[in-house]
Amino acid sequence: MVLTGHSLGRNKFEQLLKQGRLSREDINSTYKIMRRIEAEEMGLDAAEMVVTSTRQEIEEQWELYDGFDLQLERKLRVRRRRGVSCFGRNMPRMVVIPPGMDFSYVKMQDSEGDGDLKSLIGSDKTQNKRHLPPIWSEIMRFFTNPHKPMILALSRPDPKKNVTTLLKAFGECRQLRELANLTLILGNRDDIEEMSNSSSVVLTTVLKFIDKYDLYGQVAYPKHHKQSEVPEIYRLAAKTKGVFINPALVEPFGLTLIEAAAYGLPVVATKNGGPVDIIKALNNGLLVDPHDQKGIADALLKLLADKNLWFERQKNRLKNIHRFSWPEHCHNYLSHVENCRNHHPNTHLRIIPSIEEPMSDSLRGVEDLSLKVSVDGDFKLNGDLDAATRQKKLIETLTRIASSNGSSSVSYHPGRRQGLFVIAADCYDGNGDCTERLPAVVKNVMKSTSSGSCRIGFVLLTGLCLQEIIEKLTRYQVNLEEIDALVCNSGSEIYYPWKDLEADLEYEAHVEYRWPGENVRSIVMRLARGEGGAEDDIVEYTGLCSSRCYSYTVKPGAKTRKIDDLRQRMRMRGFRCNVVYTHATLRLNVVPLYASRAQALRYLSVRWGIDLSKMVVFVGEKGDTDYDYLLVGLHKTVILRGLVEYGSEQLLRNEDSFKREDIIPTDSPNITFLEEGYEALDISATLMTLGIK
Repeated sequence: MVLTGHSLGRNKFEQLLKQGRLSREDINSTYKIMRRIEAEEMGLDAAEMVVTSTRQEIEEQWELYDGFDLQLERKLRVRRRRGVSCFGRNMPRMVVIPPGMDFSYVKMQDSEGDGDLKSLIGSDKTQNKRHLPPIWSEIMRFFTNPHKPMILALSRPDPKKNVTTLLKAFGECRQLRELANLTLILGNRDDIEEMSNSSSVVLTTVLKFIDKYDLYGQVAYPKHHKQSEVPEIYRLAAKTKGVFINPALVEPFGLTLIEAAAYGLPVVATKNGGPVDIIKALNNGLLVDPHDQKGIADALLKLLADKNLWFERQKNRLKNIHRFSWPEHCHNYLSHVENCRNHHPNTHLRIIPSIEEPMSDSLRGVEDLSLKVSVDGDFKLNGDLDAATRQKKLIETLTRIASSNGSSSVSYHPGRRQGLFVIAADCYDGNGDCTERLPAVVKNVMKSTSSGSCRIGFVLLTGLCLQEIIEKLTRYQVNLEEIDALVCNSGSEIYYPWKDLEADLEYEAHVEYRWPGENVRSIVMRLARGEGGAEDDIVEYTGLCSSRCYSYTVKPGAKTRKIDDLRQRMRMRGFRCNVVYTHATLRLNVVPLYASRAQALRYLSVRWGIDLSKMVVFVGEKGDTDYDYLLVGLHKTVILRGLVEYGSEQLLRNEDSFKREDIIPTDSPNITFLEEGYEALDISATLMTLGIK
């Protein structure tokens, strides 16, 4: 996977905290920032390569994440080049590929000469103005003295863009007000009160500051502009010998800085984010601390007051601006992707072809078979037989031909299924033993299908190992052959009862990616043990360990780390795994990164050609620590109230982590509840509410 981040959550979180306007809780509830950060961590887990806009993004933004350590990444890269073992540790490779801009419509000579400007602000209000861009007049009408250089800021009216700090810096610096005008292009608006809350707050604050500092005639804030007029706005600022400023709290890249440079504007920009690399490459401006109001005013004064410096910075931008063109971006990107492909050749999953309908269904309703065929010289079809008999004989004959030719197209396989019922109920007692409720609900779900339709298949997702689930189902007389797939050990293994419990070797190869194997086996007990915990709080369950799942027994009442903490410690060491507490918190399963119950379900969807929307997942109200991920997605979910008595959710998240409601919509039409009692008739009735007959 190639990952390209944008406006990373951890960096944004730090900047919002630094502002001091919102508490950690308010930031999380407003922006769902912790959910976003975890999604970015998961992206790092799976990424082979991470594309960044700037070096600063790597060193000061991605470095904030548990899943990336620049020093460790360099060490692992050197070890791989030398052919030395990395002991199962992985760090994604970071590459800097700046975004591109189309320079084809930029006329470099536009910044030269000021004839247009003189005609705009001259004494004759009508002379030679018809050919000038209308947006120029719209801006200049705000200024009492339009001859002064223009400070241009162009952004959304968003608090993160920090326009109010810029306005305060301008308003409180008399020398800057005397030297220049300020133009604020803050999107389009009709009525401030009808805008979103954050935008209306910013614009209202701007108007208050203009009034507070009496900036009338010195600040332009037009209500409307077209996207096609943006180049003309840059041109106007350049013709006034002005400066472009981007004072954002954090700027992931800063494409407006490239645009401003292309039109001949020196720049002042935030030191947080992409502008660091841009100004280093172009040497056409100054960096400032976006929280330093005086520093912003001083940087603007320096460029505006010293015309030699202004011309020097304007000229500098021509040397390296080609590095930010689209052709350069595409060339770099494709080169790096090709390098990834060479390291990881493609493997193709064999997908079982889906048969639209059985042969008997295809021939159903055929009244007249005027066929006269001879098959193997022992059977002739003629008009002497009635229609039903002729159809039966024809099906038998064609089936025999297919079998003799070694064709499997008419043999049984789940590719015939048009839907799947998936049982993922984690039914354990207080001792962590699987209860009889699991086989009972399996039986009832099977009975709930209309007249035992063969078009519905059954899959069992569980944290149990294969031996445990076979023993439990057999004891309660569940026919294993009626189950299409057993997904065991928290999604790390798939077995097919209809193929004599054969393991899916392609799935094993699929989940092998970044699996540290034996390298992580012993370290888990040390990392999972909580502070002050005893040595025997968590021990390896050797008898249940497999090549894709290491299982550990957790002593009742033991001090163990929650999933959030354990995953963080493994990420910081470069181990990419999924960790799941199961058996009512009394067992810990460590499985490959690409192995989970939810991902196994998606795998079967692709392998068997069955849409996720045609799957129904049956769960309890709680379960193993991977339970939440079974509730989201395109599939339907039936939650059986009262089915699961003991779950493991108390060992899932820390207090400052995201909440379940941040990832599971409370009003999802795909989720329905079945009150206590899970007989076949109750399940059938509930399925009807989901539109499933």
